[in-house]
Parts: sequence; C-alpha cells; structure tokens
Amino acid sequence: MRRGKGINSPWTYAFGMLAMMIPSQAFSTFYTYYYIEKLGLALGLATLARVIFMVWDAVNQPLAGYFSDRTQSRYGRRKPWIYVAVPLFMLTFMLVFMVPGGLSGYGLFVWFLIALILYEAAATILWVNYGALFPELFRGGALRTKASAVQQGYQIVALLIGTALTPILFNKLGFGSMSMIYAVAFAFFMLLCMRYVQEDPEALKTPRMGLKEAFSATLTNKPFWVFNISNSFAQTVNGLLSSIIPFYAKYVLRIPEGQVTILLAAIFVSVIPLVGVWYWLVRRMDPVKAWRLSLGAYALSVLPLWFGNGLGAGVAAGVIVGFGMAGFLVTPPVVSGLIIDRDFDDTGRRREGIYTAVAGFITRSSGLISVLAFFIVGQIYGYKSGDEPGPDPETTFRVLISIVPFLLLLTAIVLSFLMKIKGGDSTKDNNGGTDINV
Repeated sequence: MRRGKGINSPWTYAFGMLAMMIPSQAFSTFYTYYYIEKLGLALGLATLARVIFMVWDAVNQPLAGYFSDRTQSRYGRRKPWIYVAVPLFMLTFMLVFMVPGGLSGYGLFVWFLIALILYEAAATILWVNYGALFPELFRGGALRTKASAVQQGYQIVALLIGTALTPILFNKLGFGSMSMIYAVAFAFFMLLCMRYVQEDPEALKTPRMGLKEAFSATLTNKPFWVFNISNSFAQTVNGLLSSIIPFYAKYVLRIPEGQVTILLAAIFVSVIPLVGVWYWLVRRMDPVKAWRLSLGAYALSVLPLWFGNGLGAGVAAGVIVGFGMAGFLVTPPVVSGLIIDRDFDDTGRRREGIYTAVAGFITRSSGLISVLAFFIVGQIYGYKSGDEPGPDPETTFRVLISIVPFLLLLTAIVLSFLMKIKGGDSTKDNNGGTDINV
C-alpha cells in the first residue's frame, strides 16, 4: 500500500478511536445515571430496556461484519460504511440525551428504548468497520503492538474527556447541549481519521464467503472463541465501572457531583503513562502471557475500591484501577490480530469484519451480566431508583464496583488458560506472532 505522509499511520488511525470513544464513554458512564437518577425511570424498566438493547446489540454485530466483508467499491470495504454512519451516529447520540419534557413512567421507558436501539445500530456500523481496519492496516507483531499502544493512548484521552469533562458540561449546559458538543467533536475527528486511511486494494481481490460459510468458519475457530469469551468478561468490567462510578461517588464516597470530575480524572490521567509501561512489557513478553498478566493485574486493582471513603481514598483507589485498566486496553488487540492472521493463513480470505463483529457479539452478550448484576444487587439491598435508594445504597455500590468486577475478572483469568501454546511455550511465526492453539 502507498504510504504518503500520515497515510495509515498509527497516529492518524487512532483519531477514529478518539472520535468514537468521547461520546461512547459519555454514553456508557452517564446514560443509566441520567435516566434513573435524573429523570426517575424505575430500575426495573431501565433494566428491561437495557436487556433489549444488549440483545439487539449482540444480534446486529455479526450482520454488520458480514456485509462489510462483502462490500467491494473503489473507496474500499470499510470507509463507505463509516461515512454513511457518521451523521446517523451524531443524530442518535443526541436523541439519547434530548428527552422531551414531561415524559415519565412508560412514556419515558419507550423513549429510552427507541433511543438506545437507534443509537446502537449506528454505533455498530462504526465500531465493526473501524475495528476491522486494524489488522489490515497494521501487519506484524512490532507494528501492531505500537499501533495498539498509540490507539489506547488516544482512547484514554477520550475516556478522560468523556467522563471527567461530561459532568462539567451537563452541570453548566444540560445533557442536551453536552450531547451536541460531543456529536460535533466526533464528526471532526472521525472524518480526520478517514482522510488518512487507505485500504489495501488486494483485500478486495480475496474470494468472498457466503453467509453460512463465513459463520461456520468463524464458529469453528477455537482460539477465537476462548479468547473472546474470556475477554468479554473483562470487557464487561470496563462498562460496569464506568456506569457505577457516579453512583459510587454519591453513595459511597459521599462527594458532591462537581467532584466526580476529579475522581474520574484520577483514574484516566493515570492510565495514560501506564499504557507506556504496558507497551514496554508487551514488547518483551509472549503476547498471550502478557494478556493473562493484564487480566490478573486488573482483577487485583478493583479490590481497593471497596475501601473507598471520601475523595482522597477514592482517588487513590482510582489510580490503582488505572494500572489494571491500562494493561487490558493494550493487550487484547495484539492477540486478536494474531488470531485473524492465522485465519487468513488457513483460508486465504480476509474476514476482519466478521471476526470483529462476532467478537463484538460475544462482548455485548456478556454485557447482560452487568445489567443483571445491577438489578440483582439492587434488589438484594433495596435500591430502586434515585427517588427510592433503599436502606443501604452504600453497600449496594461497594459490591457493584468492587466485588462483582473482581469475580468477572477471575472468571476471565480461568478461561484464558484454556488457550494453550503449542509445544508448551511460545513459538514465533514469521511475523513475530505467537503460534496459538487450544
């Protein structure tokens, strides 16, 4: 592929991550808080809407990947889908946070559900096609590790903006204006990313698979399934922590809403240099072992959150979480790329889209665990909504931010050991990857 200045550079490709993660993080961190605490939607109705949302999210991912892989145009396979999805994502993101006045009860539930479904449809097209570009643009272990580290560095900046800046914006301007600002920022950075992406023309020449054949080949890839099922439990923790932090700040740390920004900044600012530490580690380790190590570090890092009491203790616990989170952000893309490379070696067909989509299906399906955990723990301790927090909301959110994530990560670690290395140790392929098997 021709590489002009900035073309297919890890630094310009990562603008796409920055673009999508700013609104996505604001969404995942505050949409539950907004509807339950601010608008008074009952926890039961919110849980039902989120379950439907998760099921829809899981179902539409594989189809988006399949159609992306089959696309053949002079503009490439992925870029046309991304260009179409940009205005749709802007509109649907604003729809989530621009709720008409006077809605309550079942009317608010219907708005919530429709907004979630439409938002997810647009987000799926973006995430599947952007993610499918990664293994195509960056080949070989060294380049892929660098690209992953750069991408996650941008992601942390986006996480910081999407979490720490968001309370400032909605306190000053309201949720609706906040969503408009983030929608415009998304469009700017995503179009900037696409300006410097040039897809591999050779990928268009690989034979296309039918729907049944594509899914069959994916479903029989055992390393892919072990990796993604294990990874999905850990990925669920990312979403769970983000959504629980505002509740944790209110009911456990007992800090004012304006200080939530400080707490979130402590977590995500610390992640930025720690991504560099993990990049250094991954370059010197077998990628699969580095991935397992990151899962273990993440599991231990959530335990101090149980002991949080006040802003200072919350900040200290947040910095520790940052170390575990940084490792988990850097290592999975490297392992995933190795699995996709191995599939191409075996089949002679490039199917980044279907692999990215099915991986998303697995991850989103496991997101139901966080939804159900919220509901079950809330029922145990009597939490119903911001209007009816129950007799012990403090313990409710200590359990949800520490014990539940630890158990999810422990499950991920156990599953990760089902992925074995041929010969009992790492063996390197020609691209610096690892010969993996189950």
